[in-house]
Amino acid sequence: MASDRRLEGSAPSLPSLPSPPSAARVQLVLITGVSGAGKSSAMKALEDLGFYCIDNLPLSLLRPLLTAPADHVPGADRVAVVTDVRAPGLVVDLPDLLESLDRTKVDPFLLFLDTSDEVLLRRYTETRRKHPLASDGPVIDGIAAERELLTELRGQADRIMVTSDWTVHEIRAEVINEFGGEALDRDGVVVSLVSFGFKRGIPYGSDLLFDVRYLPNPHFVEGLREQTGLDGPVREFLDNQPEFGELEARLGELLEFLLPKFQEENRSYLTVSVGCTGGRHRSVAMVEALATRLQGDWRVRASHRDTHL
Repeated sequence: MASDRRLEGSAPSLPSLPSPPSAARVQLVLITGVSGAGKSSAMKALEDLGFYCIDNLPLSLLRPLLTAPADHVPGADRVAVVTDVRAPGLVVDLPDLLESLDRTKVDPFLLFLDTSDEVLLRRYTETRRKHPLASDGPVIDGIAAERELLTELRGQADRIMVTSDWTVHEIRAEVINEFGGEALDRDGVVVSLVSFGFKRGIPYGSDLLFDVRYLPNPHFVEGLREQTGLDGPVREFLDNQPEFGELEARLGELLEFLLPKFQEENRSYLTVSVGCTGGRHRSVAMVEALATRLQGDWRVRASHRDTHL
């Protein structure tokens, strides 16, 4: 009898199914270091890179998060946690916790920020804040105590950033260079083009501002007043004005020159506001034209604040 022959009346065997693919590891950046070295600036840079960021999490909550971050932050494949000596038990338990992590689920990276005592003293003097380990004594005593407590963590760090001579912008740039990956290319910059009417004020947060009120105004053309720069007849009217095409070309060339410069400064977004009198015709058409011009090379979002008014 053949060895693979089934017994009479037995159910046929089912082909084995492939095992489901294991979930991708969560990239987890743990930021720690001496108080005043720039941990908050590093966290903000990671947040702009798309990390889910958590600040000063107690160790009792940090342990389950580090063990299985996907269970506690569903959908987030990149998580950053800032923690320091204010978290009870940090310096005692965190090294062992990092050692025990399941590396098939978590890809951890320990980032340690440090700076000189002189810089720390100056920063505490300027902000007039108390050191967390010297609430009733000299700041320098708190700095010394913190350095001693963090010695073991510093030695385990995957990367130590000494920020003594760095501005907040340089801290941001260094973090983005370390963790940015593909976000460093030009597609990482979001260009927001906003049309508006000066009669209702300038949009808050504008980085660049252009005034197009000198262009011929469709508002005074019969049949165009109730339409906007999104409508064909208004666009056709403006396209037939030499001033409109010339301005669009010059503004487009200026933005094509400036955007790489802003990218070099690790800007994650840029807001360009274009205004006319009412914000319904000329500025709207110009924003649409600039958006069409830039869309091939940049992530562009066009919005029109006053078209509904």
